[in-house]
Amino acid sequence: MDTDTVRSPAADDSAGRRREQRGWYFYDWACSVYSTTVVTVFLGPYLTTVAEAAADADGFVHPLGVPIRAGSFFAYAVSLSVVAAVLVMPLVGAAADRTGRKKPLLAAAAYTGAAATAGMFFLDGDRYLLGGLLLVVANAAQSVAMMLYNSYLPQIAPPEERDAVSSRGWAFGYAAGALVLVANLVLYTGHDSFGVSEGMAVRICLASAGLWWGAFALIPLRRLRDRRTPAREAALPGFRQLAATVRDMRRHPLTLAFLLAYLVYNDGIQTVISQASVYGSKELGLGQSTLIVAVLLVQVLAVAGALLLGRLARRYGAKRTILGSLVAWTLTLAAGYFLPAGAPVWFFVLAAGIGLVLGGSQALSRSLFSHLVPPGKEAEYFSAYEISDRGLSWLGPLLFGLTYQLTGSYRDAILSLVGFFVLGFVLLARVPVRRAIADAGNPVPQRI
Repeated sequence: MDTDTVRSPAADDSAGRRREQRGWYFYDWACSVYSTTVVTVFLGPYLTTVAEAAADADGFVHPLGVPIRAGSFFAYAVSLSVVAAVLVMPLVGAAADRTGRKKPLLAAAAYTGAAATAGMFFLDGDRYLLGGLLLVVANAAQSVAMMLYNSYLPQIAPPEERDAVSSRGWAFGYAAGALVLVANLVLYTGHDSFGVSEGMAVRICLASAGLWWGAFALIPLRRLRDRRTPAREAALPGFRQLAATVRDMRRHPLTLAFLLAYLVYNDGIQTVISQASVYGSKELGLGQSTLIVAVLLVQVLAVAGALLLGRLARRYGAKRTILGSLVAWTLTLAAGYFLPAGAPVWFFVLAAGIGLVLGGSQALSRSLFSHLVPPGKEAEYFSAYEISDRGLSWLGPLLFGLTYQLTGSYRDAILSLVGFFVLGFVLLARVPVRRAIADAGNPVPQRI
């Protein structure tokens, strides 16, 4: 028998796994453009401008009769979208585990989000309520889709491959975000030469993110495979499954203590990502092209920062490196409070500081948490990790919006986020990581 022409079952399995992995990477490529183009760059300043156009003489809009300062509307909509996602995620997650049919649910979530994003093309004039509704739907759909997307990782990659596979997906997302931002920058800065207004250019950029999301989502939906879950492993319905996981976590209080610290400082990180463009536009008076370049700088330096912090973690340990990154976050935000208006160079310096700590602080937090998960419960604990992450991340935008509503100052609003990093630092510093790893039943690395 010619062994050069006959493939073994193991080789076939390996080839199929590689094909699924390549398809899996493309979902990050598809949806990360939404996070970058819509949430981080364009929608915050644009929706705020639309809300201001609909505001009364005192600067307030009145959705459902509730007086809200126009400058706070975007932050409140982000908070509401997170609450909606947390209500839906346990139900969708339980349905996926019971049936083993993740792909149809992933398709429904992805195309709901893509359609809502494409619908932002119609966001003009004073249609702030339409913008808020589309943001809530798109953000919630993205959260649900990411939960399902992440849950494929243990199925498509054995333990020794997961770090590499996960990192490649993350890199695909940053690459797509940077690529589309370059196209956005060309259209926005040259809108006159393209024969469109500035507002139309923004609406095209918003809608194109939805079209990109929907088009490239076809690749993972064609390549990923559903796997039936045996009945004995089926999840409990909805919130009962989440409650059961939380009860099990109470048997590992040090793991729970780390998770609490992470949720606090990660809420600050997510709020900075979503509100930085509003701060740059409305408080510092910077143009949209300046904001796009700043976000591009963050995208590039986030990868470099992750590699740098990874090297520091090998030398000083993950916990110390994360604590150092939280000090850097605190100093960066404090410096942001004093940035002079109309000075893009200093805003770029701030963006560079954020980029250097952004990717690394999140990547190291995830890897450190993986050491604190009891063996055999990885998927269950990371599912709760995702839900809990989304569950607390409405507090930062809410605090940002409330601070602006009470003070009328975006500088005060950005400074209010320092508390998340200070409290997160204190909570993490109190976690005895080595004992937490041992209590979880895992071997303790020489340096952690």
